[in-house]
Amino acid sequence: MKKVEAIIKPFKLDEVKEALHEIGVSGITVTEAKGFGRQKGHTELYRGAEYVVDFLPKVKLEVVVEDVLAERVVEAIAAAAQTGRIGDGKIFVIPVETALRIRTGERDEAAI
Repeated sequence: MKKVEAIIKPFKLDEVKEALHEIGVSGITVTEAKGFGRQKGHTELYRGAEYVVDFLPKVKLEVVVEDVLAERVVEAIAAAAQTGRIGDGKIFVIPVETALRIRTGERDEAAI
């Protein structure tokens, strides 16, 4: 099993969710996040004072899938989240050793 984590722009969430649904991903976890990379934030003016916004709003998606589906998930997220501008995000693929569905006790692939 693989865990695919993606950091994307918030307004791309619906498109990514639809793309994952189309390839058969049944569940995702979404967390609001803030961060920066090469984008490094920007400067804003508020009540006459200028300040730097270092951390930009992002969305973190987490999906655990079988190994054979991982590459399709990465491709679907990348295609749906891409705007072509700086700050589009990152995707990480991490091995998952085990999974357990608490309600039923199912393990590994049966749990996802």
